[in-house]
Amino acid sequence: MKEIKRCHWCGKDDLYIKYHDEEWGKEVHDDKIFFEFLVLESAQAGLSWITILRKRENYKGLFADFDVEKVAVFTDVEIELILLDPGIIRNRLKVKSAVKNAQLFLEIQKEFGSFNNYLYAFMPNNKPIKNNFKNSRDTPSTSEISDAIAKDMKKRGFKFFGSTICYAFMQAVGMLNDHALDCEFR
Repeated sequence: MKEIKRCHWCGKDDLYIKYHDEEWGKEVHDDKIFFEFLVLESAQAGLSWITILRKRENYKGLFADFDVEKVAVFTDVEIELILLDPGIIRNRLKVKSAVKNAQLFLEIQKEFGSFNNYLYAFMPNNKPIKNNFKNSRDTPSTSEISDAIAKDMKKRGFKFFGSTICYAFMQAVGMLNDHALDCEFR
């Protein structure tokens, strides 16, 4: 049986492999998915992505199925209840920032028509970039585009979304296809 070639980072963990094969680097234009990854990538700051993937379903349940309009109006009581749940990263600043980021996400939707329109305004020709890295070890952790998006989002008040997190977000939602050249999921 022929071995499937994948980016080295997903290793042999079934959850990581499924994420790599079915989601990572696949182009998305759905604001709900953008919000989901905004919450998850922000929660990941300082942690490994597999840690967040293992808690993803818990985040989905606690963050109203990533309904940005519902999360934007979470009360202090709801935030405290979320912080009691061991199924997520119980970092008060990250949870509170998810609520604030939801409010700012809605402002961007209002200003640009969609979060998709906002993000792709930073992309050359409003299209995703397919990079040509020999292997995923050559992939940078930031780019001029992730720097620009992160800077603009910080100016708007977003938290836990620096350039490195932004670059990972861009990979996750297919704004960047950084699959290694020999990866079959490129």
